[in-house]
Amino acid sequence: MSGVPVRKRLLVRLLVASALIAVCSVAATAWLVVETTTRALREEQGQELAVDTDILSRLSGYAATHPDWTGVAPVVRALARETGRRIALTTPDRTVVADSARPGTPRPPSPAATVDPLRTDTHTEPGAQRTGIDPRVVGPYRLSAADRARLDGFAGARRACLARHGTRTAVVRTPSGRPVLRDDSGTVDGGQVPLECADGKLNTPTASEREAQDDLVARTDACLRRHGMVPGTHHLVGLGLTSGGEGLIRDGVKPPADPADDRTYRWCADAALRAQLDPYVAPPAALFLGGGGSDEVRFDMSPANKAKVVGVAALVLAVTVAVTAAAAAHFVRPLRALTEAVRQPLDRHVRVPVTTRDETGLLAEAFNDLTARRERLEAQRKAMVSDIAHELRSPLTNIRGWLEVTRDGVVEPDRELLGALHDEALVLQRVIDDLRDLADADAGELRLHREPVGTAELLDQVAAAHRVAAEAAGVGLSTAVTPGTPWLDADPVRMRQALGNVVSNALRHTPSGGTVTLAARSDGDAVVVEVTDTGCGIAAEDLPHVFRRFWRAEKSRSRRTGGSGLGLPIVRHLVEAHGGTVGVTSEPGTGSVFTLHLPATVPPPP
Repeated sequence: MSGVPVRKRLLVRLLVASALIAVCSVAATAWLVVETTTRALREEQGQELAVDTDILSRLSGYAATHPDWTGVAPVVRALARETGRRIALTTPDRTVVADSARPGTPRPPSPAATVDPLRTDTHTEPGAQRTGIDPRVVGPYRLSAADRARLDGFAGARRACLARHGTRTAVVRTPSGRPVLRDDSGTVDGGQVPLECADGKLNTPTASEREAQDDLVARTDACLRRHGMVPGTHHLVGLGLTSGGEGLIRDGVKPPADPADDRTYRWCADAALRAQLDPYVAPPAALFLGGGGSDEVRFDMSPANKAKVVGVAALVLAVTVAVTAAAAAHFVRPLRALTEAVRQPLDRHVRVPVTTRDETGLLAEAFNDLTARRERLEAQRKAMVSDIAHELRSPLTNIRGWLEVTRDGVVEPDRELLGALHDEALVLQRVIDDLRDLADADAGELRLHREPVGTAELLDQVAAAHRVAAEAAGVGLSTAVTPGTPWLDADPVRMRQALGNVVSNALRHTPSGGTVTLAARSDGDAVVVEVTDTGCGIAAEDLPHVFRRFWRAEKSRSRRTGGSGLGLPIVRHLVEAHGGTVGVTSEPGTGSVFTLHLPATVPPPP
C-alpha cells in the first residue's frame, strides 16, 4: 500500500481509535482507583491510627499503675480480641513479655511504638504533662482511703457553699484520688471562689503529699547544686498529677529571672520527678502491632465508592461503544457501497464514489477500474461475436448460394464453380484457424518448439513464400540482413507464420510499384526484425488499434481483400509467446514499419 499515506491507512486509523479508547479507559480507571483508594486508605489509616493510639494508651495506663509487666498477658489478649490486631510486647533486647499470637509467629520487622509512661507523646496522649509523663502515673502521691474520705468531705462542703452562691459544680477525682470541683468552664478551685467558700482545706496537701513533695524538692535541689545553682531560688512545677493539673507551688518562691537558669531548673525538676516515679511504673517495652491472625488484606469499598466505580465504568463503556460505533460506521460505509454495487445486475456497470484515500478508497478505485475493464470487455465480446458471425457468414453464404443454384440446375458444376467454392472454403478455414490460434494464445496453450533459427534463412523463406503474391500485385519484395546478426531462439513454424502475417498485411496495403522490405539487425541480446512497406500508411489515431481483433483501418475493404482482422493480433500473441515485443510506426501516404524484438541465441555447432 505504498500509495496510501501512513496517517490515512485503515490499520493506522483503527490503531489510533483503539489507542484513544484505551487511553481514555486507562485514565478514567486510574483516576477512579486513585480517588477511591486514597479516600479508603485515609479512612483506613484514620481508623488504624485511632485503634493503635487506643492500644498504646491502654498499655501505657497499665504500665503507669503497675511496677512490672507480670500480669499484662491477659490484658494483651483481651485487647487483641477487641481490636482484631496482633499485639506483642518485648523488652528493649526483644525478649517477649506478652504476645497475642501463637508462639513462633514472626513479628513485624520494627516496633510500632515504645510503651513508657514516663516518656509519652504529649501530642497524642490526652492529659499528658509537658514533661511527657502519663497523668495516670501517681507513685507516692496516691492518697490513702482515709485522706480521700477527709478530702471528699471538704469537697462536699465547698460544693454546697458554691451552690448557695449560684455556681453548680461536680466532683471529679484525679488519678491520685484527690477530689476536684469543676463547672462547665473548667476547674473552679483555682478560679474566682467566694471568700466564704475559700477555706483552703481542699487544696492543702496531705501529709503523704507533702512528704512526696519534699522528696521531690530535695531531688531537684541536688540536681541544681550539681549544675552550680543555689537551691531555694526556684519554684516547684510539674506536680499537676497530684492536684488535677493545677500544680503545687512552693510558698513565697519566685522563678529565676535568667531564662537559662529557668531551663536548667525545669530540666532538673523533670529529671527528679521521673526518678521519683520510676519505681512505681513498669519498665519501657517495645510494642509490635500486626494485622491480626490472618495475613490476608481485605479491602471493602464503601457504598459511595462502589456507586462511583459503577458510574465511571458505565461512562467508559458508553464512550467506548459510541466511539467504536462511529468509527465502525465511518469505516463500513464504503464497504456497504461496494456490496450494493456488487449486487447489481451484471448488465449494469455501477461505479462507487471514492470518498477517502485510505485502503477502502483504493479498493473503491480498483472496483471502478474493474467495472470499466469489464464494461470494455463486454463491449469487445459483443463486437467479437458480431465480427465472428460476420466473418463466418460471408463464405458460408457464398457456398450455400452456389450449392443451391447448382442443385436447382441453374448452374452447371464445372471446374470454375468448384474452384470458387474451394476458395470460399479456404477463407472459412483461415478464419477458423486464426480463431483457434487466438484461443490457444488466450488460454496459454500455444505450443512452441523452440530451436536456433538462422535469421537470414528465416527471412528468405518468408520472402520466397510470398514472392508470387508480390509479383501478382506488382510489389517488390526483398530482404536485408546486417552481417553479424545472431540467430533466433524461436519456433520456426510459428515465426514464419508471424512474419508471413505481417508481410501479407504489408502487400495488401502497398500499391503496385511499391516495395516491401524484410530487414534484420542485432540489438544487444535481441534481434530486431523490421517489415517496411511503401503503402498508404496508418493514421495516428488508428495506431493504438492495429493489434486489436477484427479491426481494420479501411472498413470498406472486403474480407477477401482486406483480411479477417485477426492476422496482426496473432502476430502479437506469437511474438509475446517467444518473450519478445512488436510495435508499429507509420506515416500516412508514406508507409509503415512493423518492428519485432526477438530473443537471440548462439548458432548450433556445424
